[in-house]
Amino acid sequence: MSAGPETIEAPLDGTILARRWEELLRDPLLQEVAGKVELTQWGEILVNPPVGKIHGLAAARVVTVLKDRLGGHPIVEVGIVTAQGVRAPGVAWCSDAFLAAHPEDGAFSAAPELCIEIASPSNALPKLREKAQAYVAAGAIEAWILFPVAKTVEMFGAGGRIGRTVFALDPADLFDR
Repeated sequence: MSAGPETIEAPLDGTILARRWEELLRDPLLQEVAGKVELTQWGEILVNPPVGKIHGLAAARVVTVLKDRLGGHPIVEVGIVTAQGVRAPGVAWCSDAFLAAHPEDGAFSAAPELCIEIASPSNALPKLREKAQAYVAAGAIEAWILFPVAKTVEMFGAGGRIGRTVFALDPADLFDR
C-alpha cells in the first residue's frame, strides 16, 4: 500500500537527481551558501561547511600532482550521480576520452576515472568509505580517501579496498614531505 504522492518511496533515479542538481546550481538562494552542497539519493540537500587550510592545501597539491603525473583533467568538487545521490569528491581526475564522452555541464552521469575525498575532522570515516565505494560503483576505476594530517591514503577499486593503484603515480607524492 502506498503512503501517497506526498512522499518519496524509493531512491530517485539518476536522471531525476541530475535534473534536481541542475536546479540547485541555478537556485539564487544557494549561491550564497558557503561550502559544498550535495544531494542524497532521496533528494535531500546536504551542506558541508567551507574547508579549512589543511584541506584546501591538500586539494591544491592533489590537483597539481595529478596534472603533472597523469595529464588529463583534475576537477575540484564536481557533481557525480551515484547510488547515494549527487556527490562531489574533493578532487576528481578524468582523461580526455572521459571528458569528451561526458559533455554535460551539471552533474556527471558517471564517475570520472579517479575520485578523491579529502578527510576533514568533521567527516565520519564510514561515510567517506561509502562515498568512495559509490564512486567506484558509478564507474570510477579507483576512489581514494586522503588523510592529509596522517599522510596516508585508503584506495578502493571494483573489488573493495586495494593496496596499490593502477595510476602512474605514487600516492605518497600527494603529501608535502
